[in-house]
Amino acid sequence: MRLACDTGGTFTDLIVEYDDGAVKMFKAATVPSDPAQGVIDAAAVAAADEGASLRDFLGRCELLVHGTTHAINAIITGRTAKTALLTTAGHPDILTLREGGRSEPFNFRIAYPAPYIPRALTFEVKERVNSAGAIVEPLDEAALARTIHELSDSGAEAVAVCLLWSIANSAHELRIGEALRAQLPHVPFTLSHQVNPTLREYRRASSAAIDASLKPLMSRYLGGLVNRLTENGFGGRALVLTSQGGMMDADELAKQPIHAINSGPSMAPIAGRYYAGLNSSLPVAIVADTGGTTYDVSVVRRGRIPKTRETWIGNPYRGHMTGFPSIDIKSVGAGGGSIASVDAGGVLHVGPKSAGSVPGPVCYSAGGKEPTLTDASLVLGHLDPDYFLGGRMKLDIDAAQSVINEKIAKPLGLSLMEAASSIVEVATENMVQAIEEITINQGIDPSEAALIGGGGAAGFNSVFIARRLQSPLLIMPETGAALSCAGALMSDLRDEYRSMFFVRSSEWKAEAVNAVLGELRQRCFEFLERAGKTRESGHIEFAVEARYQGQVWEIEIPVHVNLFATQEDLDALVEDFHVHHREVFAVRDDHSAVEFVCWTAAVSAGLRKKPLGRLQIAARKLGEKSVRQAYFRDAGLVETPVVSMANLKPGVVASGPAVVETPFTTIVIDPGASYWLEESGSLLIKP
Repeated sequence: MRLACDTGGTFTDLIVEYDDGAVKMFKAATVPSDPAQGVIDAAAVAAADEGASLRDFLGRCELLVHGTTHAINAIITGRTAKTALLTTAGHPDILTLREGGRSEPFNFRIAYPAPYIPRALTFEVKERVNSAGAIVEPLDEAALARTIHELSDSGAEAVAVCLLWSIANSAHELRIGEALRAQLPHVPFTLSHQVNPTLREYRRASSAAIDASLKPLMSRYLGGLVNRLTENGFGGRALVLTSQGGMMDADELAKQPIHAINSGPSMAPIAGRYYAGLNSSLPVAIVADTGGTTYDVSVVRRGRIPKTRETWIGNPYRGHMTGFPSIDIKSVGAGGGSIASVDAGGVLHVGPKSAGSVPGPVCYSAGGKEPTLTDASLVLGHLDPDYFLGGRMKLDIDAAQSVINEKIAKPLGLSLMEAASSIVEVATENMVQAIEEITINQGIDPSEAALIGGGGAAGFNSVFIARRLQSPLLIMPETGAALSCAGALMSDLRDEYRSMFFVRSSEWKAEAVNAVLGELRQRCFEFLERAGKTRESGHIEFAVEARYQGQVWEIEIPVHVNLFATQEDLDALVEDFHVHHREVFAVRDDHSAVEFVCWTAAVSAGLRKKPLGRLQIAARKLGEKSVRQAYFRDAGLVETPVVSMANLKPGVVASGPAVVETPFTTIVIDPGASYWLEESGSLLIKP
């Protein structure tokens, strides 16, 4: 039996894959002060479903895959360890100067952002290596010893080390690591060339700083989670989701916690790719995961999921860039718990603030005082107050009507239904803008892509979003309410290895490139050996970051050969770059040489023999509740059929309006749309 658990801002999702292949989904409220408790609570719900004790249930689990927002939440709330930075003498301002750029270039009232590690905790090391890897100034060992003593007196709980050109010659960083281990054996440290061997100094320094600052916290969290699971009977393998769309053993991830920055959201595109392949022939799929707090958008293009190094924690240019390669996900503060408000100018806003799980939307009757998207959907008749979470939670429609009327309808001079509908429309527009930003920036026309709706709140307005984008097809997977969890069960053990080697297509060095690929391949083989006997398959993919000669920024393209044996191999790689550059930037330059900078090998160890099974959904006996009054902007209040998804027959096309219910989500289909159930279990909708 296998478990996948994703801790979100409002709910903790759990998917259980039983030994016979059956799949079930469960939810429990997230406990912000103790996220591990949400995991235990969700497992307890699953145990109760089969009449077993929690200990017996967990004792039968061979594998638990966990997605968590604990790392990124710690950075946002400032709960990371007190971290020091060691860098080359004369360059203490790497984290302060960054790479330039302003989101509002003419707004001089915005304070200059503080560095991730303050100057007071930045220490300079006497050494220098040049870009060719030659040692210009040897490491001053005596000065280093004094610096480490100062660092100890500062009370630092973790140390990041980032020296100039350590990617060309790592000897000095490695020696500093040895000295730190000897003089401060209980203080964790991160060496930049190991965690993120990238060309750009700020990004490498930022990666090292973030990774080091998370080590004490994530070691405690993951260790505590595994211990609590073990105390409750779990004896299997604990894995944690990574930002690259894979999994790592919990103890390994604790050593490199930067991998957990986008732990949960990175799995939605994995599941989205799977369901797009099952249900659509369109070359592009837009994967949208609507949670209680955020709306996460990613794309799948011809089976490939784009990655980026420009992941910001907080606002671009004001927050902190991870500089670390991760799946390209655009997140906005829009979800089921997003708070609606009217400003002094009479303008309606929805998000980015969220009611979260505590206190939650007003209709939860848990202390919430501000109207949310969930409250609006309830007022519109889209949600059944008696069937939320399959009836395990009752919603207070009177409280939702009262707060929307008082805080939205009256200030705007609207009726109750108009106000609730306006909340949904504004939230929809926020989500559409997020989709347009990530698609258009990559040369993708949303009107030629399938939209995949994931997350518990996706059903509220995914049809509206698809229509606004003019998307020809909306796919609502049967596991969509816990899309990231489903992706976790489909995912593989995965890691990536990178090596810097600069070469131009006009001055090609096949032997040297093949040596780099050979070294990366060997590291991948070692990873597959460590994966153990549970590995069912192994796969290695090569890629390279490339640019036209004279360009500043690179794009990543796949490398389809294991070694370069002929001129045709190089020509194919160059042509792939031209094609990809045209897709992204709408231009190609066949007369320019191509520069290849950073080579990557991604290795995955599959843990599955067969695809994920079908989700077991209990049918609801609707009786007199098979029709209810629901409000739609263009149609007003209309009698709307209510359908249990488990009762739909595959291939039978029906027209909206309709409300399709499962115990985990409600899918609103407005007038003019048509829908049908596929054999795969997905609900397909033509907006």
